[in-house]
Amino acid sequence: MLYITALSASVLAGLCVMLSLNVVGIRRKEKISVGDGGNEDLLRAMRAQANLLEYAPITLILLACAEINGVHRLLLFLLAMAFIAGRVLHPAGIKTAQSSGSARVLGMQLTLVSMLALCVVNILWVVWRLIS
Repeated sequence: MLYITALSASVLAGLCVMLSLNVVGIRRKEKISVGDGGNEDLLRAMRAQANLLEYAPITLILLACAEINGVHRLLLFLLAMAFIAGRVLHPAGIKTAQSSGSARVLGMQLTLVSMLALCVVNILWVVWRLIS
């Protein structure tokens, strides 16, 4: 069973809905149906949503592969939570021009480190299984 992947995908889907509703809210308020209309708040909201959608699919695939292959669940849980924390921090760090850039940086660090760790875990696990 893919418990950690299912939990992670569900949390990320909820975050995606929240980010999407933020985009919709700004679009309605500013009466912008397509594109960003030169509105910086809308552009930031769109990038926060798109950024999640750029990173989540491959990370969930890596997580599912590791989970299917039997990598220890505690390790996978910690990596999944680090990724999710990064995906929560990133939009907080770009919400407005006055937002803390440190939240964005920490969000990207958590995102990239957790993705890279999942890559390494998967590669090492497969190599170990092939040679043993």
